[in-house]
Amino acid sequence: MRIIINGNRSKGTINKNIYGHFSEHLGRCIYGGLYAGDNSDIPNVNGMRTDVVNALKDLNIPVLRWPGGCFADTYHWQDGIGPKENRKTIVNTNWGGVTEDNSFGTHEFLELCRQLGCEPYISGNVGSGTVQEFSDWVEYCNMGGISPMASLRRLNGRDEPWHVKYWGIGNEAWGCGGNMRPEYYGDLCRQYSTYLRNYDKEHKIYKIASGANVDDYRWTEAVARVAGHVIDAMSLHYYTVPNEDWHHKGAATGFTTEEYYTTLRKTLYMKTLVENHTNIMRMTNPKHKLGLVVDEWGTWFDVEPDTNPGFLYQQNTMRDALVAAINLNIFNDHCDVVVMANIAQTVNVLQAMVLTEGEKMVLTPSYHVFHMYKGHQNAKQLETYAETKTVGCGDDQVPNLHVSASQAANGSVLLTVANLSDTEAAPVEVLWSGIGRCGKVEGTVLAGASGAYNTFDAPENVKPQPMSGIQVTESGFTAVMPACSVAAFTITE
Repeated sequence: MRIIINGNRSKGTINKNIYGHFSEHLGRCIYGGLYAGDNSDIPNVNGMRTDVVNALKDLNIPVLRWPGGCFADTYHWQDGIGPKENRKTIVNTNWGGVTEDNSFGTHEFLELCRQLGCEPYISGNVGSGTVQEFSDWVEYCNMGGISPMASLRRLNGRDEPWHVKYWGIGNEAWGCGGNMRPEYYGDLCRQYSTYLRNYDKEHKIYKIASGANVDDYRWTEAVARVAGHVIDAMSLHYYTVPNEDWHHKGAATGFTTEEYYTTLRKTLYMKTLVENHTNIMRMTNPKHKLGLVVDEWGTWFDVEPDTNPGFLYQQNTMRDALVAAINLNIFNDHCDVVVMANIAQTVNVLQAMVLTEGEKMVLTPSYHVFHMYKGHQNAKQLETYAETKTVGCGDDQVPNLHVSASQAANGSVLLTVANLSDTEAAPVEVLWSGIGRCGKVEGTVLAGASGAYNTFDAPENVKPQPMSGIQVTESGFTAVMPACSVAAFTITE
C-alpha cells in the first residue's frame, strides 16, 4: 500500500499547542498526580512531583489547561491564594464529593507551568462567578504596575506578573457551566470579554469562548454570531465513547473486537466535527478568523473496578494509543484552523499520559504516541495520501492506515502512521516529492495486542521499539507496519 508525501502543498505550520494537555481538579489528577505537596516523601520541587514533571517535560508539553472542566465553574480563585493554612476547604461537588484544602491554587499551577516550560491556559468561572471576579484574576496574574490585585499578588510573594496569555471564558456553558442557551451565553461572553483586559502591549491575552459539545452546530453558529467579534477562538469538546449508554460506556480493558472498531470509527468522526464547526465559524464571521480549540478530547470508558466512580480513573491500552494517533493526525492536517488541543487528562484521569500509585509512576501507551509525535510541533504540515483498505466489524468499518507528515526547519520530515487493523500487518511503500533527496530513514514503532497496557508491576509491557526492515529506495522507502501499531519515520537527506 502506497503512502504519498507531497512536499509542494501545505496548510501551514502545525501549532505546537495542538499537543497540549488538560489538568482538572478531578480524582487524582492534581492531588497525588501532579502535586505531591510540600511535605511529601515523594521527590518533589515546590510540591510538584519530580518524576511526573520530568516525564511531561520530555513530551515538550506546550500548554496546560486548568482548573477545569466542570470544576472551573465552581472555582473561586481567591480561595486558593495566600498562606495555605488560611485557605478555605471546599467540596468538589462535580467529582466525587471529596473535600480539598485548596493547597494547589494559582501560584502552584503557574509554578507547575514554569517547571514544565509550558504556557498556562486558565478557564475562568462564568457559571457561578462574576465579571469582577474574573477580571480581578486576570489583573492578579498580568498587571505589572500598581493596582489592588497586583499588590495582593506581591503580598503573596510574587513580584513580577506571569503574563498569562490563554483564558477560557467559562467551560461547557451548555451543561455543567450553567445550562445556558447559546444566545444567552453569547451575551455573557461579550460582557466578560469586555473586562478581560490587556495590561501591556507586549502581552495581549487570547480569549477562548466556551464552544460546542460534539455536533451542536446551532451553539457554534449562535455564539460565533453574537460574540465572535470579541473573542479569538471557540472550543470544542468531543470524547470517544464506545457505547451510547453513558452509564455503561464500555471497559477500558478486556473489550471485544467489535468495541475496538467502534472506538476507532467514532474517533475518526473528529475530522467531520473539526471541518463542520470551522465552516460555520467562517461563514458566520468571514472577516474575523476564529481559531478552533479542541480543549477536551480523548477516550472515556467505565472507571476501573473498585475505584471512586467520580474519579474517572481508567487504564490505557494500545487502543488508546491508536485513538491518540488518529486525533493528532487529524489536528495536524487541519492546522490552518485548529490552534490548540488539550487531551483529557494529564495524570490518572481518562486518557492519561501518566498513572501514579503512591510513589510509583507508569507511562501509558498514549504517552508514547505523544512522544513519537512531538517532532510535529511547529513544523510545516505536508499533504499526504494513503492507499487503504477497509477493516472492521459489521457497521464499524475504518481504513487500515491513517497518516500525517510535517517538515522541520532543518529539512527533516516526520511521517506518522497508524495501522488500525488489530490482526493484519500492512506493508507500505512511501513515496514523496518536493522534500529533497532521501539519505536516511529511521523509524520507531509502538505495537501490541489492542488490549495491551502497562502496569506498575510491568511498566514496559508496551513501549516504542526501533523499526526494523526499513528499505530505502530511489523514490522513497518500504516498511511493514505491524498489526495495531503506531510508527514514526524520520526522513533526512
